[in-house]
Amino acid sequence: MPDETTLLADECAAEAKSWLATVADIASGAAPESAIPLLLLATSQIQLVGARLGAITDVVPEQRFEADPGPDTELDPLRVGLAQLLEGIDDYADVVDPVVSTELARGSLSNDLTAIADALTHGLAHHEAGRATEALWWWQYSYLADWGDRASMAARVLQTLLAHLRLDADPDVAGEAAFDALHG
Repeated sequence: MPDETTLLADECAAEAKSWLATVADIASGAAPESAIPLLLLATSQIQLVGARLGAITDVVPEQRFEADPGPDTELDPLRVGLAQLLEGIDDYADVVDPVVSTELARGSLSNDLTAIADALTHGLAHHEAGRATEALWWWQYSYLADWGDRASMAARVLQTLLAHLRLDADPDVAGEAAFDALHG
């Protein structure tokens, strides 16, 4: 029977693979009309994985130094596909650290999603090599240090974009849709 660490690592790996497959499919342009809501859904789901990792006690790797996970995954095609898909809405403004500063910075959805993909694939390489604790350590550390913030910002921007798409509709069209929904 696998221990709790192995079970959690397996669950995180399954979620990471699912997120990566979904984002790669979206970046390929398979369904551009549903890209924003699907990216929001996928990113919100991977945030849950990160929140679980943030809620547990710090994972301590078995070795003092990280084992080499192998070659880095080539993520430029993902970044380029996302940037093309999100052209015109990719960039956003952000507060660097809302707790200690009001300093503004610029962000990019395609860069954020690619950074998340990089962290998840790095942990997956450890998981697939049988190093469950190392995978959990990497996912937890990188969630707290980087991809958790990026996922939060991406989800916020995607939700804002979705709200604009849905709520900034022509009032006559929205009124007709509401009437049809209520009297259908």
